Amino acid sequence: MAAKTEEAAPGYEQARDELIEVVRRLEAGGTTLEESLALWERGEELAKVCRHWLEGARARLDAALAMPEEDGADGE
Repeated sequence: MAAKTEEAAPGYEQARDELIEVVRRLEAGGTTLEESLALWERGEELAKVCRHWLEGARARLDAALAMPEEDGADGE
């Protein structure tokens, strides 16, 4: 079941935009406790998706930044 959730995970921008909307709705109030809890849980899921994308981007940047150093050291 976890694999299905991962397959259906939105992209970073989609997750970020939905998370912004969830936060707006929570801050605006006017929802029942049950609705607020559902929004909170969805926000947590979306934050996890965003964190996953950002960690992946950080790893790719770190790898790209490390490559020139290695190439430069070998060429000298």
